[in-house]
Amino acid sequence: MQIEEVRSHFPALTQKIYDKELIYLDSAATTLKPKEVIDRINHYYSYENSNVHRGAHYLSQKATDLFEEAREEVSHFINAESSAEVVFVKGTTEGINLIAASFGSFLSEGDEIIVTVLEHHANIVPWHMLAEQKKIKVNFVHLDESLDLSLNEYQTLLSEKVKLVALTGCSNTLGIKPKIKDLISMAHQHGSKVLIDAAQLVSQDKIDVRALDCDFLVFSGHKLFGPTGIGVLYGKKKLLDQMPPYQGGGAMISDVSEERTLFNQVPFKFEAGTPHIGGVLGMAAAISFFKKIDINEVKKHERKLVQYFINFFEKEQDVVIYGAKEKLNSIVSFNIKNCHHSDVAQLLDQQGIAVRAGHHCTQPLMKYLKIPGTIRVSFSIYNQESDVEKLAKAIQKAKELLL
Repeated sequence: MQIEEVRSHFPALTQKIYDKELIYLDSAATTLKPKEVIDRINHYYSYENSNVHRGAHYLSQKATDLFEEAREEVSHFINAESSAEVVFVKGTTEGINLIAASFGSFLSEGDEIIVTVLEHHANIVPWHMLAEQKKIKVNFVHLDESLDLSLNEYQTLLSEKVKLVALTGCSNTLGIKPKIKDLISMAHQHGSKVLIDAAQLVSQDKIDVRALDCDFLVFSGHKLFGPTGIGVLYGKKKLLDQMPPYQGGGAMISDVSEERTLFNQVPFKFEAGTPHIGGVLGMAAAISFFKKIDINEVKKHERKLVQYFINFFEKEQDVVIYGAKEKLNSIVSFNIKNCHHSDVAQLLDQQGIAVRAGHHCTQPLMKYLKIPGTIRVSFSIYNQESDVEKLAKAIQKAKELLL
């Protein structure tokens, strides 16, 4: 698709903010939704609304078929061995918490988990909670001088004590992509399982769980042009079969008596209660939409916009861009010296430009960089060079007002 054709699918881009054209540069927080997704959700609630897996009537069977077809769509999208390896969750955060609660039940005192300083709080806090419960240790991999993950530190931390390595596929703050395939291979040499947080990666790169050989992978539908409140946990079936349920209730059982409960097979064992059916169908529609766009063209397009932004400020001493500039993908974090990031973001908002300001749920990274927060610009398939030009002008105007 050409950029104008892509943009035509997103109704949000037709509106004005403070009488100015909306420039949406906050896709790392959540992407805009194409009309196909909005229409699919509306159609479900208008004509197909029913609960799944339980009913004996036409609408229930139709909803069940559509729901399981969506699971197959996700399975093919990430190249899982089967749809049984796809568990529907509320999002990346719930997926990680499920692993912490379920796989984490196998851990015992003295075991270790490795995370990185790049991680979102969703991939840190559950491990801290587990560490308190199980008396295990959480070790952090830090960055080298080029702000890449330190492979030397990673190798040093790996040992037979490490039961799980939890890694981001792309930093939601610095926009850098660790070499996760190599990191997975290194972890497996020590018998460690590996979880990949693909919340940002899923809309930027092709995900092939079999090629990566990751043990778990999680992502959120709303960062892939789908609805909020729905996401995916991929797990190797052998592991999912071994893991205990995360929650108890309807659908996740095979039989219940007064004496005991027998659990359903995977993935249903992990899907207690009525699922977010409309969300699942909306996410499948988002995947179908996204697959129509060449992923290599997506990467080139977003990298081009990042470089175009960098070119505007590369020689300006009062604009600090974080991370190795040649390795930034769709995300750029920056600050203006002597200006608070929130003040800058508010001034940009008044000019119709949506960005994010703060610590981006990566406080350990901010403390490591010795800054309180940044202004984050995140590009997506619907952004264009004129967005960057207007952003650059707005930043200059903000500087004039604040400095």
